[in-house]
Amino acid sequence: MKKSKFNSANNKLKHSREELKGKTLFSFQLVVALLCIVLILSVFLSLGLGAVHISLTDTYTIIINRLFGVELPGTSQVLQGANASIIWKIRFPRVLLGVAAGAGLALCGSVMQATVQNPLAEPYILGISSGASLGATIAVFIGTAIPFIGSISSVSILAFLGAVGATGAVLFLASVGGQVTSGKLILSGTIINAICTSFSNFIISVAGDGNGMLSIKFWTMGSLTRGSWSNLILPSSVVAVCCMFFLSQYRTLNTMLLGDEAASTLGVNLSFYRKLYMAAAALLTGVLVSACGVIGFVGLMIPHIARAVVGADHRRLLPVTVLLGGIFLVWTDALARVVIPNGELAIGIVTSMIGAPFFAYILIKRHYRFG
Repeated sequence: MKKSKFNSANNKLKHSREELKGKTLFSFQLVVALLCIVLILSVFLSLGLGAVHISLTDTYTIIINRLFGVELPGTSQVLQGANASIIWKIRFPRVLLGVAAGAGLALCGSVMQATVQNPLAEPYILGISSGASLGATIAVFIGTAIPFIGSISSVSILAFLGAVGATGAVLFLASVGGQVTSGKLILSGTIINAICTSFSNFIISVAGDGNGMLSIKFWTMGSLTRGSWSNLILPSSVVAVCCMFFLSQYRTLNTMLLGDEAASTLGVNLSFYRKLYMAAAALLTGVLVSACGVIGFVGLMIPHIARAVVGADHRRLLPVTVLLGGIFLVWTDALARVVIPNGELAIGIVTSMIGAPFFAYILIKRHYRFG
């Protein structure tokens, strides 16, 4: 009798768990579907915003014509006007670059926070941004013999090499004396950041070039103005590949949240995976920084919002983080285009103005718990 009651209770518990799991999966799929719709609408709605305001009707007409070759009745004047060139040649690739950059930076932030086990980690905590800034500074003030590769300038090339080199130096410092740990990675990132920043400031001070200083200042604040169809292929391709790679690594990322001792018990070599994930994140961030400049707080803020929506399981966290990052940067760039009449702010200023109060709110009001 007792055994029968126990089996009945066990079956009910098992059934309730399966039902809860099914509801959780359904809610996750619903969230992803809604975010995909919001992302598509965000791309479409943001195209008309800027110094030249373009109506939704004209935007729709132009996009439909360029994508599908369909010319709606009475729209020939719109398709042959200046607005068509603004939408298709300038704003559309710029917005798509914003989607790629936002998704990539948010993905890097989520991966780094798990790898370093620090809720304040982001793509720039390991000196990636300072390394990229040093490379760009060298290209602007000293010049370089690196030939142009298509439409990619020497500034972008050296910015990418600087980002990758800085991360390599961080990994080397963290591996000296034994196993790579999260604490050693953070300290190594602080050292490399200070070194690269000091060298950049030294070059700027010695050069004394006013135009070069303005160029570097704007580049380090981040901008999507370099967005074009030719410059969109590399960043979007690297983001897509890294998304697929990290989505396949969700089990290891979840294990990292348990700590080194628990991971060792489970037979996971965290030292190896830390190096692998940091190298992949450095590659992705270096490509994005070389295309868009330094855009902060995206990788710091978006993963926390995603955790509040779907939890800390990286199987659900990573897709939501990627979608939220794309949405966030699309609207941030739209705000940067309209906040100043006949001009625009650097997008890094806008992300910093939004990101800093957000984390102050989390720190003071929410008492955020990581992992």
